Amino acid sequence: MRGKHLRVFQQLLTIIMVVAFSFILGTVVAWAGPPFVTDDPEPVELHHWEVYLASQYVHDDAGIAATAPHFEVNYGALPDTQLHVIVPFVYSSPNDGSKQYGVGDIEFGVKYRFIHEGDLLPQVGIFPIVVTSTGNKSRELGEGHVKVFLPIWLQKSWGPWTTYGGGGYWFNKDGDNKNFWQTGWEIQRQMSKTVTVGAEIFNTSPTANGESDRTGFNIGAIINFSEEHHLLLSAGRDIHGPNNLTTYIAYQWTFGPEEKKGKEARLRIAYP
Repeated sequence: MRGKHLRVFQQLLTIIMVVAFSFILGTVVAWAGPPFVTDDPEPVELHHWEVYLASQYVHDDAGIAATAPHFEVNYGALPDTQLHVIVPFVYSSPNDGSKQYGVGDIEFGVKYRFIHEGDLLPQVGIFPIVVTSTGNKSRELGEGHVKVFLPIWLQKSWGPWTTYGGGGYWFNKDGDNKNFWQTGWEIQRQMSKTVTVGAEIFNTSPTANGESDRTGFNIGAIINFSEEHHLLLSAGRDIHGPNNLTTYIAYQWTFGPEEKKGKEARLRIAYP
Protein backbone atom coordinates (compact mmCIF):
# COMPACT_ATOMS: atom_id res chain seq x y z
CA MET A 1 0.00 0.00 0.00
CA ARG A 2 2.83 2.36 0.87
CA GLY A 3 4.43 1.70 -2.52
CA LYS A 4 1.12 2.45 -4.26
CA HIS A 5 0.83 5.77 -2.41
CA LEU A 6 4.41 6.61 -3.38
CA ARG A 7 3.65 5.93 -7.07
CA VAL A 8 0.56 8.17 -6.91
CA PHE A 9 2.63 10.92 -5.29
CA GLN A 10 5.30 10.60 -7.99
CA GLN A 11 2.66 10.85 -10.73
CA LEU A 12 1.13 13.96 -9.16
CA LEU A 13 4.57 15.51 -8.76
CA THR A 14 5.29 14.82 -12.43
CA ILE A 15 2.03 16.54 -13.45
CA ILE A 16 2.84 19.60 -11.34
CA MET A 17 6.34 19.82 -12.82
CA VAL A 18 5.07 19.51 -16.41
CA VAL A 19 2.40 22.17 -15.91
CA ALA A 20 4.82 24.52 -14.19
CA PHE A 21 7.45 24.03 -16.92
CA SER A 22 4.85 24.67 -19.65
CA PHE A 23 3.64 27.91 -18.11
CA ILE A 24 7.15 29.18 -17.40
CA LEU A 25 8.04 28.73 -21.06
CA GLY A 26 4.80 30.36 -22.13
CA THR A 27 5.52 33.51 -20.11
CA VAL A 28 8.89 34.08 -21.76
CA VAL A 29 7.95 33.26 -25.32
CA ALA A 30 1.66 29.51 -27.91
CA TRP A 31 -4.36 23.28 -31.73
CA ALA A 32 -5.26 19.05 -35.37
CA GLY A 33 -4.53 16.32 -32.76
CA PRO A 34 -4.22 16.54 -29.00
CA PRO A 35 -2.14 18.00 -27.66
CA PHE A 36 -0.38 19.41 -30.77
CA VAL A 37 -1.14 21.28 -33.98
CA THR A 38 0.80 18.61 -35.86
CA ASP A 39 -1.00 15.29 -36.32
CA ASP A 40 0.22 11.75 -37.03
CA PRO A 41 -0.90 9.06 -39.51
CA GLU A 42 -1.67 6.39 -36.89
CA PRO A 43 -5.40 5.62 -36.54
CA VAL A 44 -7.14 4.18 -33.51
CA GLU A 45 -7.04 0.37 -33.51
CA LEU A 46 -9.96 -1.51 -35.00
CA HIS A 47 -13.12 -1.25 -32.83
CA HIS A 48 -11.25 0.78 -30.20
CA TRP A 49 -12.14 4.24 -28.89
CA GLU A 50 -10.40 7.44 -27.78
CA VAL A 51 -12.62 9.84 -25.81
CA TYR A 52 -11.38 13.25 -24.66
CA LEU A 53 -12.80 15.76 -22.19
CA ALA A 54 -10.62 18.78 -22.89
CA SER A 55 -10.17 22.52 -22.59
CA GLN A 56 -7.95 24.81 -24.62
CA TYR A 57 -7.08 28.45 -24.08
CA VAL A 58 -5.73 31.06 -26.50
CA HIS A 59 -4.66 34.58 -25.56
CA ASP A 60 -3.74 36.69 -28.57
CA ASP A 61 -3.74 40.34 -29.64
CA ALA A 62 -7.53 40.26 -30.22
CA GLY A 63 -8.47 38.88 -26.78
CA ILE A 64 -9.17 35.49 -25.22
CA ALA A 65 -10.81 32.38 -26.71
CA ALA A 66 -11.26 29.02 -25.02
CA THR A 67 -13.23 25.79 -25.09
CA ALA A 68 -14.97 25.01 -21.81
CA PRO A 69 -15.03 22.17 -22.49
CA HIS A 70 -14.81 20.40 -25.83
CA PHE A 71 -15.49 16.71 -26.45
CA GLU A 72 -13.47 14.66 -28.93
CA VAL A 73 -14.24 11.08 -29.97
CA ASN A 74 -12.15 8.86 -32.27
CA TYR A 75 -13.25 5.34 -33.30
CA GLY A 76 -11.47 2.61 -35.25
CA ALA A 77 -14.31 1.76 -37.60
CA LEU A 78 -12.29 -0.28 -40.15
CA PRO A 79 -8.71 -1.54 -40.42
CA ASP A 80 -6.38 1.49 -40.70
CA THR A 81 -9.43 3.80 -40.62
CA GLN A 82 -10.50 6.16 -37.85
CA LEU A 83 -13.69 8.24 -37.56
CA HIS A 84 -13.34 11.55 -35.73
CA VAL A 85 -15.60 14.24 -34.25
CA ILE A 86 -15.06 17.29 -31.99
CA VAL A 87 -17.95 19.15 -30.34
CA PRO A 88 -16.74 22.40 -28.70
CA PHE A 89 -18.38 24.72 -26.20
CA VAL A 90 -16.68 28.04 -26.83
CA TYR A 91 -15.93 30.98 -24.54
CA SER A 92 -15.04 34.23 -26.32
CA SER A 93 -13.81 37.45 -24.71
CA PRO A 94 -12.59 39.85 -27.43
CA ASN A 95 -10.85 43.08 -26.44
CA ASP A 96 -13.42 45.17 -28.31
CA GLY A 97 -16.59 43.17 -27.53
CA SER A 98 -18.65 41.38 -24.92
CA LYS A 99 -18.05 37.93 -23.42
CA GLN A 100 -19.94 35.09 -25.15
CA TYR A 101 -20.44 31.36 -24.54
CA GLY A 102 -22.09 28.65 -26.64
CA VAL A 103 -21.66 25.77 -29.09
CA GLY A 104 -18.83 26.32 -31.57
CA ASP A 105 -18.02 24.88 -34.99
CA ILE A 106 -18.31 21.05 -34.91
CA GLU A 107 -15.50 19.11 -36.63
CA PHE A 108 -15.68 15.77 -38.49
CA GLY A 109 -12.86 13.75 -40.04
CA VAL A 110 -11.65 10.38 -41.33
CA LYS A 111 -8.05 9.23 -40.87
CA TYR A 112 -6.75 6.51 -43.22
CA ARG A 113 -3.27 4.98 -43.04
CA PHE A 114 -2.17 3.55 -46.41
CA ILE A 115 1.50 2.77 -45.69
CA HIS A 116 2.64 0.89 -42.57
CA GLU A 117 5.98 1.62 -40.96
CA GLY A 118 8.93 -0.59 -41.95
CA ASP A 119 12.65 -0.71 -41.20
CA LEU A 120 13.23 2.26 -43.50
CA LEU A 121 9.78 3.39 -44.60
CA PRO A 122 7.68 5.67 -42.38
CA GLN A 123 3.98 5.04 -41.94
CA VAL A 124 1.88 7.44 -44.03
CA GLY A 125 -1.75 8.49 -43.83
CA ILE A 126 -4.30 11.10 -44.79
CA PHE A 127 -6.77 12.82 -42.47
CA PRO A 128 -9.36 14.98 -44.31
CA ILE A 129 -11.33 17.19 -41.91
CA VAL A 130 -14.53 19.23 -42.33
CA VAL A 131 -15.23 22.05 -39.87
CA THR A 132 -18.92 22.99 -39.96
CA SER A 133 -20.49 26.41 -39.33
CA THR A 134 -22.57 25.49 -36.27
CA GLY A 135 -21.09 28.29 -34.14
CA ASN A 136 -22.68 31.76 -34.15
CA LYS A 137 -20.28 34.07 -35.99
CA SER A 138 -21.98 37.28 -34.78
CA ARG A 139 -21.25 36.18 -31.20
CA GLU A 140 -17.62 35.23 -32.01
CA LEU A 141 -18.44 31.54 -31.43
CA GLY A 142 -17.65 30.35 -34.97
CA GLU A 143 -16.27 31.40 -38.34
CA GLY A 144 -19.61 31.42 -40.18
CA HIS A 145 -18.56 29.15 -43.05
CA VAL A 146 -17.46 25.56 -43.73
CA LYS A 147 -13.72 24.81 -43.80
CA VAL A 148 -12.03 21.72 -45.27
CA PHE A 149 -8.50 20.48 -44.50
CA LEU A 150 -6.69 17.96 -46.75
CA PRO A 151 -3.40 16.89 -45.11
CA ILE A 152 -0.91 14.05 -45.37
CA TRP A 153 1.07 12.86 -42.32
CA LEU A 154 4.21 10.73 -41.88
CA GLN A 155 5.69 9.03 -38.78
CA LYS A 156 8.86 7.09 -37.87
CA SER A 157 10.04 5.60 -34.57
CA TRP A 158 13.44 4.55 -33.20
CA GLY A 159 13.46 2.99 -29.74
CA PRO A 160 11.95 5.50 -27.29
CA TRP A 161 11.95 8.27 -29.95
CA THR A 162 9.08 9.05 -32.34
CA THR A 163 8.84 11.85 -34.86
CA TYR A 164 5.97 12.78 -37.16
CA GLY A 165 4.70 15.64 -39.29
CA GLY A 166 3.59 16.86 -42.68
CA GLY A 167 0.77 19.22 -43.56
CA GLY A 168 -1.86 20.14 -46.07
CA TYR A 169 -4.18 22.72 -47.57
CA TRP A 170 -7.14 24.45 -45.90
CA PHE A 171 -10.10 25.46 -48.12
CA ASN A 172 -11.15 28.56 -46.19
CA LYS A 173 -12.23 31.05 -48.88
CA ASP A 174 -15.08 33.28 -47.60
CA GLY A 175 -15.15 37.07 -47.62
CA ASP A 176 -11.73 38.30 -46.50
CA ASN A 177 -10.61 34.78 -45.57
CA LYS A 178 -8.10 32.98 -47.78
CA ASN A 179 -7.23 29.36 -48.49
CA PHE A 180 -3.95 28.54 -46.73
CA TRP A 181 -1.25 25.95 -46.10
CA GLN A 182 -0.50 24.38 -42.72
CA THR A 183 2.69 22.43 -41.98
CA GLY A 184 4.32 21.13 -38.81
CA TRP A 185 6.75 18.68 -37.31
CA GLU A 186 6.90 17.05 -33.86
CA ILE A 187 9.44 14.95 -31.96
CA GLN A 188 8.78 13.06 -28.73
CA ARG A 189 10.49 10.71 -26.33
CA GLN A 190 9.02 8.09 -24.03
CA MET A 191 10.68 8.79 -20.69
CA SER A 192 9.00 5.85 -18.93
CA LYS A 193 5.83 3.76 -19.17
CA THR A 194 4.09 6.66 -17.43
CA VAL A 195 5.44 9.82 -19.09
CA THR A 196 6.11 10.87 -22.69
CA VAL A 197 7.25 14.39 -23.56
CA GLY A 198 7.44 16.18 -26.91
CA ALA A 199 7.78 19.45 -28.77
CA GLU A 200 6.71 20.77 -32.16
CA ILE A 201 7.11 23.71 -34.51
CA PHE A 202 4.43 24.64 -37.07
CA ASN A 203 3.62 27.25 -39.71
CA THR A 204 0.52 28.51 -41.51
CA SER A 205 0.44 30.79 -44.52
CA PRO A 206 -1.83 33.90 -44.35
CA THR A 207 -5.45 32.93 -43.56
CA ALA A 208 -7.05 36.29 -44.47
CA ASN A 209 -6.36 39.36 -46.59
CA GLY A 210 -3.91 41.70 -44.90
CA GLU A 211 -2.47 39.02 -42.61
CA SER A 212 1.01 37.52 -42.65
CA ASP A 213 2.06 33.92 -42.12
CA ARG A 214 2.59 32.66 -38.57
CA THR A 215 5.04 30.30 -36.93
CA GLY A 216 4.61 28.84 -33.46
CA PHE A 217 5.73 26.08 -31.14
CA ASN A 218 4.31 23.94 -28.35
CA ILE A 219 5.75 21.63 -25.72
CA GLY A 220 3.61 18.88 -24.21
CA ALA A 221 3.38 15.71 -22.22
CA ILE A 222 1.18 12.67 -21.69
CA ILE A 223 0.87 11.00 -18.31
CA ASN A 224 -0.44 7.42 -18.56
CA PHE A 225 -2.15 6.44 -15.31
CA SER A 226 -3.09 3.11 -16.90
CA GLU A 227 -3.78 1.65 -20.36
CA GLU A 228 -7.21 3.33 -20.27
CA HIS A 229 -6.70 6.64 -18.44
CA HIS A 230 -4.38 9.46 -19.53
CA LEU A 231 -3.71 13.15 -18.92
CA LEU A 232 -2.57 15.39 -21.83
CA LEU A 233 -0.92 18.78 -21.34
CA SER A 234 0.73 21.36 -23.58
CA ALA A 235 1.61 25.03 -23.80
CA GLY A 236 3.36 27.36 -26.21
CA ARG A 237 3.05 30.51 -28.27
CA ASP A 238 3.79 32.09 -31.64
CA ILE A 239 7.34 32.90 -32.59
CA HIS A 240 5.96 35.05 -35.40
CA GLY A 241 2.26 35.85 -35.08
CA PRO A 242 -0.46 37.16 -32.74
CA ASN A 243 -0.70 34.33 -30.17
CA ASN A 244 0.87 35.24 -26.84
CA LEU A 245 -0.05 32.00 -25.06
CA THR A 246 -1.88 28.77 -25.86
CA THR A 247 -2.55 25.97 -23.38
CA TYR A 248 -4.31 22.61 -23.56
CA ILE A 249 -5.37 20.08 -20.94
CA ALA A 250 -7.42 16.91 -21.46
CA TYR A 251 -8.48 13.68 -19.80
CA GLN A 252 -8.33 10.85 -22.32
CA TRP A 253 -10.13 7.51 -21.95
CA THR A 254 -9.03 4.73 -24.32
CA PHE A 255 -10.84 1.41 -24.49
CA GLY A 256 -11.80 -1.45 -26.78
CA PRO A 257 -13.08 -5.02 -26.94
CA GLU A 258 -9.76 -6.83 -26.59
CA GLU A 259 -7.67 -7.42 -23.48
CA LYS A 260 -4.92 -5.23 -24.83
CA LYS A 261 -6.60 -1.85 -24.99
CA GLY A 262 -5.42 -0.23 -28.20
CA LYS A 263 -2.25 1.77 -28.63
CA GLU A 264 -0.76 3.96 -25.96
CA ALA A 265 -1.92 7.56 -25.80
CA ARG A 266 0.03 9.71 -28.23
CA LEU A 267 1.28 13.24 -27.95
CA ARG A 268 -0.90 15.13 -30.34
CA ILE A 269 -2.90 20.01 -29.55
CA ALA A 270 -6.00 20.94 -31.27
CA TYR A 271 -5.76 24.24 -32.93
CA PRO A 272 -8.69 26.63 -33.29
